[in-house]
Amino acid sequence: MSVRELVVLGTASQVPTRHRNHNGYLLRWGTEGLLFDPGEGTQRQMLRAGVAAHDLNRICVTHFHGDHSLGLAGVIQRINLDRVPHDVTAHYPRSGQRFFDRLRYATAYRETVQLIEAPVEGEGGVLAATPAYTLDARKLSHPVESYGYRLVEPDGRRMLPERLAAHGIKGPDIGLIQREGAIGGVRLEDVSELRRGQRFAFVMDTRLCDGVYALADAADMLVIESTFLNEDIELAVDHGHLTAGQAASVARDCGVRHLVLTHFSQRYTEPEEFERQARAAGFEGELTVAHDLLRVALPKRRESGRTML
Repeated sequence: MSVRELVVLGTASQVPTRHRNHNGYLLRWGTEGLLFDPGEGTQRQMLRAGVAAHDLNRICVTHFHGDHSLGLAGVIQRINLDRVPHDVTAHYPRSGQRFFDRLRYATAYRETVQLIEAPVEGEGGVLAATPAYTLDARKLSHPVESYGYRLVEPDGRRMLPERLAAHGIKGPDIGLIQREGAIGGVRLEDVSELRRGQRFAFVMDTRLCDGVYALADAADMLVIESTFLNEDIELAVDHGHLTAGQAASVARDCGVRHLVLTHFSQRYTEPEEFERQARAAGFEGELTVAHDLLRVALPKRRESGRTML
């Protein structure tokens, strides 16, 4: 299987710190790269992480607070400076079109790349359907309009050698039954099993809401903000954020396999406490408390799981 990994470029909320850059996350999905929430300094973090402008196919912005979008200007100009040979598509809340326009044309530069604007509006929905994935968005709950994103790989079939042998199917006939669905009275279902596609969810600034659960449902990897610790839950609600315990409870209830916590307030200096509170919430899957320049591989496919919402 081609490389599928998350490259964490920044993990700070609101302001960068000495150890944490503003937000920025690159999802490598085979031959494509999706850049989420490029905050200030993302272009430099890309350099440090070995991520090139040529790696970007889509840019997905959850909302237009500065820590999630101020890096857009530099990233867009770098895409053009490096003459990326393919179109790049940008997704962002349509209600923030004026902010996107200002960032896209923040200074003078020569446009050499087709940047396709594909904003999100309403409750969200499917943004793109490719052979490799379906990308959709769901509305979240934040003081400014915000959306989360979700990638779902199409389900496939895994051929079972023992069943193929039992039915005498071999050589070119294996490819034929995969293409046609049946051969000589033997159905594809008789000699294969479901191979469920991988699912990735990206949830940033939000309170708990239906959109969070819809995005996280049965995700193989959930990247989610945990700005506050549990003792500051009132601040979280007031400012439209999640605590570590809330983020982990979502992952627990939605059957998430690998939980990645990020977007930490500068008021905290002990990242281990985020892990402790996430475990205390009952999440038993793989857990990563993100730090800058971290690379995290997506879990291998699982054969069955919860049904998507």
